[in-house]
Amino acid sequence: MTALLCACSKTPSEPVFHAQGNPEILSEWNILSVDGKDLRLSGRVVPYDLNSALFSDYAHKLRTVWVPDGQMAEYNDTETFAFPVGTIISKTFYYPRDGDTDAVLKTDDNTAQRLNGRFDLSEVRLIETRLLVRREAGWAVFPYVWNAAQTEAKLKRIGDIIPLEISGEDMDTAQFSYIVPNVNQCSGCHATNATTREILPIGPKARHLNKDYDYDSASQNQLSAWQSLGILGPISILGDAPKNADWTDSAQTAAARARAYLDINCAHCHNPVGPADTSGLNLEPDAPHGPALGICKLPIAAGTGTGGRDFDIVPGKPEQSIFTYRMASTNPAEMMPELGRSLRHDEGVDLVTQWIAQMDGRCDRG
Repeated sequence: MTALLCACSKTPSEPVFHAQGNPEILSEWNILSVDGKDLRLSGRVVPYDLNSALFSDYAHKLRTVWVPDGQMAEYNDTETFAFPVGTIISKTFYYPRDGDTDAVLKTDDNTAQRLNGRFDLSEVRLIETRLLVRREAGWAVFPYVWNAAQTEAKLKRIGDIIPLEISGEDMDTAQFSYIVPNVNQCSGCHATNATTREILPIGPKARHLNKDYDYDSASQNQLSAWQSLGILGPISILGDAPKNADWTDSAQTAAARARAYLDINCAHCHNPVGPADTSGLNLEPDAPHGPALGICKLPIAAGTGTGGRDFDIVPGKPEQSIFTYRMASTNPAEMMPELGRSLRHDEGVDLVTQWIAQMDGRCDRG
């Protein structure tokens, strides 16, 4: 496995865990290093990916995890892995550059795979890096915003607004405001249990991580790789570990893809104990087909977010479903998810539209 992850040891020094305080600059954690040309990960920092990822205004994401030497996370089939104190999880948001212009490109989120060996900063624009740090009292969040020179990122606990221009083959060039969430907003999304309010990572779950990753010399299942590296405890039978669909994989069913998309984008709030538990909507992957999933379900306190539509999902009629209306909206008072985007996710809306259109059944007002 050392050969597989040689990208993780390009920089020999390891991260620095700060048990308290709020380091003002990202480099104090030593998760990664930049020299104006390349970005490299520090020693034993492991890059990873998810089967289906959260939409964030078409930003690409470099995800990493570092666990203190000699310790490991405890595996769980359904919940977030229990990581030891000292763990640092990072997510760096960036865009491919549109040539020599200031504009960024709308492209598939796959460039992080090229990290192995070299991450060329001339090809990307770094936006922010968010850290989740496991301290004695629980997880702490730290949002850092990169400077224009891409030499350092500064702590922005109050968040930030970054004006961007984005272009793509299937869209006219558009200007939008990229929103860096403040600490309270970060905590709000990661407090997936409305009762305990405990902050937890969202991505590091078996169903999201159970996929192959292209390391330096070979491709390997991430769960297996984490075990080989000694950062993840035993798994009873790897072949039985849950696995979400890749929402971009057209070879898989629309239902599997849509459920995976809704899981990673919405289920951290819309689950039986989540911040949106009063909505009665459960978008976790094990939610049964029925009203809890939104099918023929009347909205609760949605206000103008209904778009004048009666049910969350009307089988066979996405144009009459609240789901597609709120996903397509960019009005802050109506859109879902409420945080983390300023743009409409066209591909996500199209997928959920396809899924609803394939459903059988009808809704009655009673």
